Amino acid sequence: MRKIAFYLMNSKGYFVLERFVATFGCEAIDYIVSEEDKKLKKDFYSDIKKLAGERGISFYKRTAFDINVEEQFTGFKIAIGWRWLIENQSNVMVFHDSLLPKYRGFSPLVNSLINGETRGGVTVLFADKAYDKGQIIAQKAVEFSYPLKIEEAIRLVEPIYSELLDALYSKLLNQEPLGSINQDESKATYSAWLDVDDYFIDWRWSAEKIKRFVDAVGFPYDGAKVYLGNRIVKLLEVEVGEDVYVEHRSRHVGKVVFMNNTTPIIICSEGVLKLINISNQEGEALNINFRSRFK
Repeated sequence: MRKIAFYLMNSKGYFVLERFVATFGCEAIDYIVSEEDKKLKKDFYSDIKKLAGERGISFYKRTAFDINVEEQFTGFKIAIGWRWLIENQSNVMVFHDSLLPKYRGFSPLVNSLINGETRGGVTVLFADKAYDKGQIIAQKAVEFSYPLKIEEAIRLVEPIYSELLDALYSKLLNQEPLGSINQDESKATYSAWLDVDDYFIDWRWSAEKIKRFVDAVGFPYDGAKVYLGNRIVKLLEVEVGEDVYVEHRSRHVGKVVFMNNTTPIIICSEGVLKLINISNQEGEALNINFRSRFK
């Protein structure tokens, strides 16, 4: 049996691992490397570790991984949700959350949802020294319709990961060529990494784009944020409201224009936004009125 090795993180890594074991058996896996992701509310590290332990698969935490294990392994290495360089890049297949060459880099699914892409998908490519520029082995698309939360989008792409891996591993078992093609550099775009500052709303965006942003950085991520005075407020659920004409709109972006019972309605550069469910970091009650301005 031709064995593979896994470099896995997050729910997509666990989803693929669970189904791969069910289809091909734990004997098909030489080892698994994983790592925690403190930025996620649920990172699936413990789930991946537990499954490996229950099935008797060699498991390593990235920071305690013996590189000699990697050097001695001659099969294919599968990277899903992985954010670090794999030292021995021979036979490394990377699974990426976009239809490359669009959205190379970090958080491609989040950024594609913010942009309102109606089509996304998964690409399998050979690892390259320049990130996400390797030859494409396989690719499959999925349609997006909005409103769409990131957790729902993840559920849409997870089965594609398994479908692509199952097809590729079946080729390996049958000793069939994988095949690959070069990427079209003229169509390449890049998706930048996100840090804590990037979770704050840009009020220069339209209400529709802010709605997509809130949905795109929700659970399992830390959620969209704004300032109310000197307090950080999380936007958990928002809706686009019916727009009104606001005099000198650009000067008043972020201000409350209406209070619908206890729901504040905020002026955006285009349109207005209903703050359906919001909270602060301390869990205290929010004092919001017509004089409130979110920054």
